[in-house]
Amino acid sequence: MTPGFGWIRRGRTMAMALGKRKKSDATERGEWSAQDEVIDLGPEPCIFTSTIPAWNCKNLERLASKTVSPLVFAHVRASTEGALSDSNCHPFSRGALMWMHNGGIGGWKLGVKRRLVTDVADKWFEGVNGNTDSEWAFALFLDSLEKLGVDPDDEIKQRDGFGHTVLRKAMLRTIERINEYRESLPEEVRQSSDTRSLLNFAVADGKTVVCTRYVSSKTDEAASLFFSSGTSWREQPSTLGSKSKVGKGEYKMERRDKGADIVLVASEPLTFERDNWVTVPTNSVLTIHNQTVLIHPILDQYYNHTPSFARSSRFAADKGQTTGDGMAEKKSAKAAIAHKSSADDLAASVGRVALAVA
Repeated sequence: MTPGFGWIRRGRTMAMALGKRKKSDATERGEWSAQDEVIDLGPEPCIFTSTIPAWNCKNLERLASKTVSPLVFAHVRASTEGALSDSNCHPFSRGALMWMHNGGIGGWKLGVKRRLVTDVADKWFEGVNGNTDSEWAFALFLDSLEKLGVDPDDEIKQRDGFGHTVLRKAMLRTIERINEYRESLPEEVRQSSDTRSLLNFAVADGKTVVCTRYVSSKTDEAASLFFSSGTSWREQPSTLGSKSKVGKGEYKMERRDKGADIVLVASEPLTFERDNWVTVPTNSVLTIHNQTVLIHPILDQYYNHTPSFARSSRFAADKGQTTGDGMAEKKSAKAAIAHKSSADDLAASVGRVALAVA
């Protein structure tokens, strides 16, 4: 099975989604075969979730080993807001749009949640099934997209994609609104409580992926985020005695030319070859579209314009949201993306959060 896009989530909570499959050449010519009986699966992802640990989930193993997709999202949820349940499992979706989050919204229970919930349109409010800050952030993203004049439920855009510029603008507006809710809290609340947010978001429409590495602070690092690109992502042979065999879970990004057929975005490097991983700078947005990777700074009140300024990693480290090896601002992650990779390949090597894009 080769769907249009898919997700896998690993860890205590998991999700997999299979999307639209292209018609075969035979079908286009009017010929029929058994494999073409089901042709169009639609743009919406099919999501598998479980609260069973990924390393102990046979269903995940079976699904991953038989899934090939140009787009895979994977995520391990260590719950902060909301109970451990299927309804709180990432990814969250609306039509072809898929969303996940690594981090937390600061001041959530101190008034930010109430402000957000009352600010979104009724249809986005009613679409929330769980009780995590991450799903409410997705509702806010949908509301922001609509306020930009783009209907998230538009059938043509669901099928053909929303465009990387539109998705990036909606993402930036989502972050801006979260900051506005935080700044509207009473001064005594902001002074007495830690209301900093870690907003590593990822959204995809099957054509484009937009990720952020962001913290609402001018002096702290965000949760870590890295990316790697190349022509293939392959399991590597390992030598045991005189015999050579594929070592389970040992993968390598190969580069036969300058192309970016595969792009992985990960919260932590998925291999020991750290030179293959590039740090996404704090307070930046990363876009993957048409095998092109773009990084834009998020120029707001928390952006530091001094290139030599060293942010502190303590806040992210205290939240368990950084690699802790000093790499974060040197070459940054808690998510992953891959082009034309099987779900099994990605599942075998993913750390905390992962997604894949063709």
